[in-house]
Amino acid sequence: MPIYFDENHGLFHLQSQNSSYLIQLVRGYPAHAYYGSKLRQDGNLAGILNFQERASFSPNPIPDDKSISLDTLPQEYPQYGTSDFRSPAYQVKLGNGTKVTELSYKGHRIVPGKPRLEGLPAVYAEQESEADTLELELLDAVSGLTVILSYTVFTDFDAIARSARFVNEGNEPVQLERALSASLDFADAEYDALYLSGAWARERHIQRRRLAPGVTGIGSRRGSSSHQQNPFIALLRPDANERQGEVYGFSLVYSGNFIAEAEVEQFGTTRLQIGLNPFGFNWRLEPGDSFQTPEAVMVYSGEGLGGMSRTFHRLYRTRLCRGSHRDRVRPILVNNWEATYFDFNADKIEAIAKAGSELGIELFVLDDGWFGRRDSDNSSLGDWFEDRRKLPNGLEDLARRVNAAGLQFGLWVEPEMISPDSELYRSHPDWCLHVPDRRRTEARDQLVLDMSREDVRAYLYERLSDIFRKVPISYVKWDMNRNMTEIGSAAAPAERQAETAHRYILGLYELLERLTAEFPHILFESCSGGGGRFDPGMLYYMPQTWTSDDTDAVERLKIQYGTSLVYPISTMGAHVSAVPNHQVGRTTSLTFRGDVAMSGNFGYELDLTKFTAEDKEIAKRQIQSYKEIRGLVQQGDMYRLLSPFEGNETAWMFVSPDRDEALLFYFKVLAEPNAPLRNVKLEGLNPNKDYRLESSGEIFGGDRLMSVGIPVSSLHGDFASMWVRLVVVN
Repeated sequence: MPIYFDENHGLFHLQSQNSSYLIQLVRGYPAHAYYGSKLRQDGNLAGILNFQERASFSPNPIPDDKSISLDTLPQEYPQYGTSDFRSPAYQVKLGNGTKVTELSYKGHRIVPGKPRLEGLPAVYAEQESEADTLELELLDAVSGLTVILSYTVFTDFDAIARSARFVNEGNEPVQLERALSASLDFADAEYDALYLSGAWARERHIQRRRLAPGVTGIGSRRGSSSHQQNPFIALLRPDANERQGEVYGFSLVYSGNFIAEAEVEQFGTTRLQIGLNPFGFNWRLEPGDSFQTPEAVMVYSGEGLGGMSRTFHRLYRTRLCRGSHRDRVRPILVNNWEATYFDFNADKIEAIAKAGSELGIELFVLDDGWFGRRDSDNSSLGDWFEDRRKLPNGLEDLARRVNAAGLQFGLWVEPEMISPDSELYRSHPDWCLHVPDRRRTEARDQLVLDMSREDVRAYLYERLSDIFRKVPISYVKWDMNRNMTEIGSAAAPAERQAETAHRYILGLYELLERLTAEFPHILFESCSGGGGRFDPGMLYYMPQTWTSDDTDAVERLKIQYGTSLVYPISTMGAHVSAVPNHQVGRTTSLTFRGDVAMSGNFGYELDLTKFTAEDKEIAKRQIQSYKEIRGLVQQGDMYRLLSPFEGNETAWMFVSPDRDEALLFYFKVLAEPNAPLRNVKLEGLNPNKDYRLESSGEIFGGDRLMSVGIPVSSLHGDFASMWVRLVVVN
């Protein structure tokens, strides 16, 4: 049993495979006592917290014990207004206009397994024996507001899933103005903050900086998790690196506005919080109503960033992603977007599919431009009917022709958007997000459909399900190409307008749940201008995401490396595109582009009919090789060896769970004159076994490969790469 309760000391011990998390009840307040490497249950765990009276500027809520102040007590879910001046985990506005509440312990229960979160994605336990869940019930006696804090600890993962549920058990409505998923007080501030930042076509670059007094924070107010910031933050000791040191990772299972902040206060402690962004958020709770926050997943690693990442990878790959495609190898595809853009017809598509079939490609994906009168990006979103000018016999005929060529058929859609120049908009101009008497700001000549509305979701379900039933589709790329402005709903009353952004996400989740449940054979891939919504919330419904619209192989080294901090390789779409690259204009070899793309879910995004004979031979070898190694790439343990953020070289490797097989990928961006000889040291191997390098037949001990490495100095020229497969021989 991974959760223990010491009633004598009011102490909860959440114990995973290699970590412990302690909560102690202090005069009715749930206080955070410890989070870190695993502690023995039979050890003396009481008395970890220290108490000392401070100056009068840290008030004392308990008159007979001046050593306790909420301004210094490390709390599990703090409030503002009753003497804690740090950032609160929640905030409500009561019927009398005041905002002061005070939660105290009412009771708890420990249940096997992990209850589902209503209407929200979350990690899950397939068997009750995999996890235990603690539910702490807290009550504000004056207002009747109840908050249930949920903690699920997994037996085989060093991960804890946290969330909060608000229940109005009072007699008057309350306004929920802040509702974070997790708050955690650390005893000191000797940490660096690490997070993933960027922009469109430059997503998830690693940022690291030292904490200092004040707030270090990231977030999104764009209506989605965003290209600019990812809903993840880590605190790590200054000496921690990829291989060693303490790391605490926090990931939010949500696709909308979020914040993640680390606040260092006057006494040198740190409060880490993550959850819904309170900016523009408000939720009205009538008596009897409840509100569930998204889930935050916390991972502790004593083995550096690599250990944290491998825990997130295994957990998210097997207990966040769902469906029949979760454990399957992903198909090698070709997408026609950069090959044709909007200018195509059925014959051109069939020609690309046939060229792909000759190379061994398994799936063709028809991208934007197949519906309405979509000759550019300025019309027809919402009109999900075939454009019979381009496809005279419709999608079904085209799919059959692609199937006849030996490929599965996939389709691009952008259901959450509407073009002002569309039949749908002319029929339902109130269906987009908008505010009365304000302009409707367009981006990419499109507006955002109001997914909080049931009638909008019903229309999208009807149109999409009709296509999915009639056309032999095995893959859907679900895109979303702008952020939200004028966030208002014509279907919501005035007092609930501030709920629209969150209700949009809930509505999106509802539609995705319905479609993915009804069409389990379809492999759904999420996209938002590439990686603008690469988050755990979307992965719950769609087990992979188009990593970035930037397909340049050099840029992809950083993008894929940064993404791997949290997200498993099986979730990353990675394609070979044409050169000069359409985003940055760089020219790299087909081999280099292929090696980078083979480090994800492999595919092509170019006109295969324009391949030279040499290109075809290289592509055939890439495709055949990837079919042999993709199970290991997509399901193996990843080790990052050399960072593209720190130099001219990048290296990573994938190791099978039994450590009997491994793949090393090495990339050098620019050639160096008279460079030093270089070996790359491997990781994750069994030091007591011997491995054969499949490329040369040489055999080396695992200990030698990890301590001495493999030479990589033979590569010449700019944009050079290699990969090596290793197999145990004893």
